[in-house]
This record gives sequence, C-alpha cells and structure tokens, in this order.
Amino acid sequence: MKNIAPPSTPTEKAHDGADAPSIETAVAQHPFLAGMSPAHRELIARSASLVDLRAGDLVFKQGDPAHKFYLILWGAVSLTHAGLKGNVPIQCVGAGEVLGWSWLFPPNAWHFNAMVTEPTRAIEIDGKALSALCAQQHEFGYELMRRISQVVIERLQKTRQKLFKLSGQL
Repeated sequence: MKNIAPPSTPTEKAHDGADAPSIETAVAQHPFLAGMSPAHRELIARSASLVDLRAGDLVFKQGDPAHKFYLILWGAVSLTHAGLKGNVPIQCVGAGEVLGWSWLFPPNAWHFNAMVTEPTRAIEIDGKALSALCAQQHEFGYELMRRISQVVIERLQKTRQKLFKLSGQL
C-alpha cells in the first residue's frame, strides 16, 4: 500500500484541509490497517479525523491524559522522555507508522513527549471511542489489539538492539 503524498507546499496548507483525502480513503490506505476488513476500517473511520501538524507542534506531553491514537500518513514525529537532565530522544515515528497506545492502558497517561519535526498529516482517532468499540465488538477488539501488540513488539526489539549497541554488546 502506498502512503498518501504530502501537499506540494505543506507549510502553506497545514491545518486548512487542502489536498486532504476523505477519512475513509486515508484509513483504507494506511499500512497499519492493511488486510483489516472494510467493516472494521469503517468503525475506525467513524472515530477518526485528519489532522495536519506543523513542525514544532506538541502532539502530546508526558504525564498528560492519553485519549488519542495516531496513524501517520506522512511527516515525522519525535518521541522524547522528559528526564532530570532534559529530554532524551527515544524514537522518530514517520509515514505508515502508529503513534500512541497509552490510551489502552491505565492510568491512560502519555509516557513520552511527541513533537512534530516536519509537516505531518495523521489520522487522529478517539481512543475512548475505540476502547468502547473494542469492548462491544470482541472480534474487532482482538484484531486491533493484535495489530497494536505487533507494533509494541517491533519497537521493543528496536529498543533492545539500540541498548545493545550503546553497551557494546552488539
């Protein structure tokens, strides 16, 4: 599946909806949802909207309540951890990737800061609505959790490799 291309001049068109596909099209084309049934994609689209973010925008702040889930269409978002000596870079999330699963797990608070590093378009999904759908429609909930679990596993493996490299073990 291909990602939706950015507008020709993202900084001029950010936040105004120009060149935006329908939410249904964006959901259908996102790699995270590849192979998901049309009915399940429709459930996601009902709780979603397209958002355009500018470089420097704070998507969420560590410790704040987590009620959103993002599917990145294009652009980049940097995840950092607010430590005692400042922000520690964790990861950069880009086109075709997902951002934020803290809405799934109590205490439903963000564990990192997320800052936009270049103009970005994303599908913003209401985590509370999605959680309610998962509880009501178990087949949908299982499918979504399976996909999110796969992302968590991949990110944990990348983090482990990074730690091994830093420690000289790899």
